[in-house]
Amino acid sequence: MEKKPFVPYQPERLTVKESVERVANYYSFMNERRSCRDFSSESVPKEIIDSIIATAGTAPSGAHKQPWTFCAISNPDLKKKIREAAEEEEYQSYNGRMPQEWLDDLAPLGTDWRKEFIEIAPWIIVVFKQNYGLDLEGNKKKHYYVNESVGLASGFLLSAIHQAGLVALTHTPSPMDFLSNLLGRPKNEKPILLVPIGYPAKDCMVPDIERKTVKETVVYYE
Repeated sequence: MEKKPFVPYQPERLTVKESVERVANYYSFMNERRSCRDFSSESVPKEIIDSIIATAGTAPSGAHKQPWTFCAISNPDLKKKIREAAEEEEYQSYNGRMPQEWLDDLAPLGTDWRKEFIEIAPWIIVVFKQNYGLDLEGNKKKHYYVNESVGLASGFLLSAIHQAGLVALTHTPSPMDFLSNLLGRPKNEKPILLVPIGYPAKDCMVPDIERKTVKETVVYYE
């Protein structure tokens, strides 16, 4: 097996004071990020979407296989078809598939089976995980830690969207196979997220929520 070459790596070294300030500022910035359901139809240049997806692709992955595909969709007819299919699945979920506990937990967020944001937002990105790779002859190639890798890339994606001054929503209609069919994706790919992206509507509202504190989420062993 051919050995991969290595290159020097020396990231910027910060003082402790600089690190404290920078990460605090980043936390404040990211703490402003919210999931949004009220989108403006204002267009977003494709070059911004390119950079957002490029940033998502910098996430670490098992054996550097990068087992993800990002389908970026702005075509109105295709978005309409995706909305119709998503609403069909969501209607079934809200009217029989979801247990009452789940419905009760969703109630404060004001969600229902209607997903008009899929058509209104100028872009939607569908994140696919590649359960295995395919070479040019169609032979399978092993991928590792696929769920973890694509989960990391999806987090990078949301961070980049926020950095661009845009808003997003992580939508997970279940089941999601209709996305594979509508987008003509190969058999090794499975959709895991549908992410509308755009600017917030002028009358955008989001639930008044609080995030857990560090003390509630960390256990130090010193």
